[in-house]
Amino acid sequence: LQSNGCGPGFAEENTSSVEQAMIKTAGNTYLASPNLPDFCGCSPGWSSAFYGAECFDSEVHNYLKNLGKQKSSESQNIDAKKVELEQLLMMETKNYRKTIKFYQKLLQKERRSKGPETKSMLPKLRGQLQEMKSKVQFLELVKKYQMIYAEQWGVESCVLPTVIHNGKADTMDMAPMDESSLLLYYNTEKHQCNNQNGVRVLQAGTPLGLMAYLYSRNAFLEGYVQQFLYTFRYFCTQEEFLQFLLDRISSTLSSASLDPSTSLTKICNRSFYILQAWIEDCYSVDFATNTDLLGTLKEFISSKVASLNGYGERLLSLLEDASARKSGSADLCSGVDKCKEESEEGRKTLHSLCKKLSEDVSRKNFYWKLSKGMGPIAQYQRERLHTGSAVLPKPCCSSFTEESSVSLARADEVGPVLLIECSAQQLCWQLTLLQQEVFNKCHPVHFLNSRALGVKDKCVAVPKTVSAETVSLKVCNLFLSKCIQDQYLLQLLKNADSISTWVAAEIVTCHTTKRQVSLLSKFLLTAKCCYEQRNFATAMQILAGLENLIVRQLPAWKILPAKVAEIMEELKAVEVFLKSDSLCLMEGDRFKTLPTIPSAHVLAMHVQQLETGGFTMTNGAHKWTKLRNIAKVVSQVHAFQENPYTYAPDFKLQSYLRQRITHFKDADISALAADNCANFHQIPAEKHSRKIQDTLRRMKATFQ
Repeated sequence: LQSNGCGPGFAEENTSSVEQAMIKTAGNTYLASPNLPDFCGCSPGWSSAFYGAECFDSEVHNYLKNLGKQKSSESQNIDAKKVELEQLLMMETKNYRKTIKFYQKLLQKERRSKGPETKSMLPKLRGQLQEMKSKVQFLELVKKYQMIYAEQWGVESCVLPTVIHNGKADTMDMAPMDESSLLLYYNTEKHQCNNQNGVRVLQAGTPLGLMAYLYSRNAFLEGYVQQFLYTFRYFCTQEEFLQFLLDRISSTLSSASLDPSTSLTKICNRSFYILQAWIEDCYSVDFATNTDLLGTLKEFISSKVASLNGYGERLLSLLEDASARKSGSADLCSGVDKCKEESEEGRKTLHSLCKKLSEDVSRKNFYWKLSKGMGPIAQYQRERLHTGSAVLPKPCCSSFTEESSVSLARADEVGPVLLIECSAQQLCWQLTLLQQEVFNKCHPVHFLNSRALGVKDKCVAVPKTVSAETVSLKVCNLFLSKCIQDQYLLQLLKNADSISTWVAAEIVTCHTTKRQVSLLSKFLLTAKCCYEQRNFATAMQILAGLENLIVRQLPAWKILPAKVAEIMEELKAVEVFLKSDSLCLMEGDRFKTLPTIPSAHVLAMHVQQLETGGFTMTNGAHKWTKLRNIAKVVSQVHAFQENPYTYAPDFKLQSYLRQRITHFKDADISALAADNCANFHQIPAEKHSRKIQDTLRRMKATFQ
């Protein structure tokens, strides 16, 4: 099969050149332990699932092709390519980091002195930074493109029936298969760089056919492998997929030839690459939640692979590392990843490097224009940017429901006073860090099959009884019945409900209308600041709290300043925007440089919309076009997690917010409002007595 992006020449040149290099470098040590770099970073990543065959263009391919060539006449060398790419990336990253530090110093100098020379230098330096950023980003893409080395073990589509045949124990009694019985294609129009009439694109397939297609040439580069890892639970269980891979390894490991060009060798090694990609990308949702699945894999590797093939030791080490990361993530927030990156000498990711530049640009240029007359939020308040917490290290955050050093009683005594004293930007930053903590623990797979968990459109209905849950699973479950599903999405949505309830509770418990007005204004400005910083999750949670029926009827809304009251309509416009398109936050390049947290409930509703309708065709084949679209939508979860917020944490404020959210998470808003006279419209005494007299007069007239 050929790549949609660059035609047959590109597809065949990829594998042939790499295979030739592999034959030269591997020699007779092919089945021995692979080099460490060969076995690292196999997972294609979210960009592969989102962009598909368009993820890597011909420029990336040609750049990688020319790497590692000391002379023009020399052939490509895999190890030389990796060494040169690492050196280039390290050098460009180091220069980029130095330039950003110089830009920050220059920016501070410009804010203090505002000299003409500094003002003229800043635009030029910003342009240089953008060029350097693009170059580093390109090298990062080339590094990710190195998964082409997994494509050396890809097979032609005509060999796919052999992939299935080799995994069968009773091969003698198995009826012969052809590709048409496994997979269904459709032809696209002639491509500009393709000399043929068109290329075949996968449309549907049987479960066996879809699993076998993982072995096809360019399945990694076209994004199929990553899309499959996100969506295979709709048509097979984790146990069935694992057994499929293990059967292929068992049937080919001992008989695989030393010749890399044989089908058995390709099937064996491709199985290891697929298994590695699965562990790297989906360990937390498949293996960490299913001890039997993990035990089966470990036992197979230890007993049948480790003694014959060096891949066994690497896979066991990979499982141990994934398990350590999973256990550590229960206690640590996203700052751990940042600290890990900073511990690497001379290396940081693109997103962590351009943090300051992105924040400066976003504060100046990124304002949502959804309602007229609304200026940037900076007009409402001037923040104290330099606080004591700015010099503190990254926090090791816990979940919202955990206890902190501040007691509930003390937090309750303070009440909403601290919220009114804090600026909207301070609340925005700390709420964003808390939201990022829970968002970074979710996985794209968590947003699939949410109907089975009781997630509905208007509200989140978490099953509270066993019978209700059983009925829900029977009616709405789109995964196979034996497929184990991680329910972290419910925890994410419950956290969102807790914040909405907290917002409403803080407002209705204010004992004066004046304080209610101040708190309403503070929450509205905080929500505006959140969505301008692309934290749509917290913005929509605050909106839900403000739209509570009790809160909307408060008298304080009538005396709220007009400009502040308009923010409510602006928030509703943002909500409509988020619901309008499942990929609206992935448009343009902002999501690549600016941190983003989507609304979990809105994203789940978009996925449910894509899940509507049948998954199979009349012949029983599963619609891969439908599954591919679902994978593309959920892949944005990993895309947003790659670019974290790096605000300075305020531990005291975060602790206070956690306590208040926990205190009100199950509160009855109507009961709280009933105890506060400020929540009711007050009628003047004279007017009230006059109404009573008029009523008595009318009643007296009826009896005469």
